[in-house]
Amino acid sequence: MTETSDAIWPPVWPHAHGGPLAVGDYRGAPEDFVVEECLGFEPEGHGEHLWLWVEKRDLTTLELARRLARACDVTPRQVGFSGMKDRVAVTRQWVSVHLPGREAPTDLIERLGNTPVQLLEQHRHPRKLKRGVHNANRFILRISGAVGEHPALEQRWKTLCERGVPNYFGPQRFGPGGRNLFRARDVLRRGWRKRDDREGMLLSSARSYLFNGLLAMRVAEDNWATPLAGDVLMLDGSASQFVAEQQDETLVERASRLDLHPSGVLWGTGRSLAQGEAARYEQRLNDEHPGLCKGLERAEVRLARRALRVSLGAPTLSRDESSLILRFELPRGAFATAVLRELIMHPTLD
Repeated sequence: MTETSDAIWPPVWPHAHGGPLAVGDYRGAPEDFVVEECLGFEPEGHGEHLWLWVEKRDLTTLELARRLARACDVTPRQVGFSGMKDRVAVTRQWVSVHLPGREAPTDLIERLGNTPVQLLEQHRHPRKLKRGVHNANRFILRISGAVGEHPALEQRWKTLCERGVPNYFGPQRFGPGGRNLFRARDVLRRGWRKRDDREGMLLSSARSYLFNGLLAMRVAEDNWATPLAGDVLMLDGSASQFVAEQQDETLVERASRLDLHPSGVLWGTGRSLAQGEAARYEQRLNDEHPGLCKGLERAEVRLARRALRVSLGAPTLSRDESSLILRFELPRGAFATAVLRELIMHPTLD
C-alpha cells in the first residue's frame, strides 16, 4: 500500500461486536456529552500554582488555557492542564496557573468576558498540573434516535460491559476529513520540527493512526482481546506490562475477566518487546506505512504501548422520555467515541 491521500483516508477500522445497531445522535447540544476528569489526588492547599476546578461549555481546553493566561496576566506556558477535553460538550477539569506571590485577579470572571466557564473551586498546589496525570474520565452521554428502540440494544450494552471495546483513538484525533493526519504525513516526510507542531498534535495523530491500523488488523482477525504468543500484556487500569512467552490458558482466562489486555505499539524509537506472532503485526504496520513509521523515528519519538482493549468502569444504561442515558468511566487516553461506535451509526464516528 502506498502512502497517498486515497490510501490512508478514509480508514476502514472494523467493529468488534457486530457493528452499530441503528442511527443515533450524541451531540444534539453540549449538555448531551458531559465529561468529568477524575484526577486521583487533591491539591495540597499551598504553593506557587493556583489550581482551578472549572466547568466549560462548547470550548476547547487549549482555548480555555489561552483565555485564562490573558485574564491572569501570565504566558500560556504558565497554564497547565492534564487532559484535552471535547469542545462540543460540558466538561469539568482542573487547570493550574503559575502565580507565585500573588492571588488570582478578584475580577477573574469579568476578565474572561463571554467565555462559557464556571469556576467551581480553587486551591493552591506546589507544582504545575502536567499533561496526562489524571486517572480517568467519567462520562454521561445522552443518546437520541432510532437506536433507543432497537431490540438488541440492552444485549449489546451488556456485551460491551462484559467484554470491553477496541481501544481505538477517536476520529477527533485526526481532524475533519483526516486533516491532521495529512499534515502529519507532510511534516514527517520533510522532517518534523517543533516549530511546525508546538503541541505535538501532528506526531500524536500519526501514532494514533498507526495504532488504530494495528488494532484494526487484530479486530478483523478476532484476536484483539485474546493474548497471543509474544504479546505484550497490560494489566487493567495500570501501565504494568509483561510479555506472554506463549499462549497460556491462565492468561486467556484472565483476559476474559478483563484483568489484562493485549497491547499495541505507539510507534517510535526503541526496541519493541513484542515477539513471535504479535511482532508480525508490527512488521505489517511498518511494511504498509513506512513513511509514517520512519518519520516518527526520525522525529525521535519514544516507542510506547497502549492497550488494545478498554473496559468500562461503573457502566449504567437508563432512559428518560426521549433519550438513552449512558454512564461510564474510561481510563485516561481512552475515547468515549470508541464505545459509541459499537452502538450507534453517526457520521462523526468513522
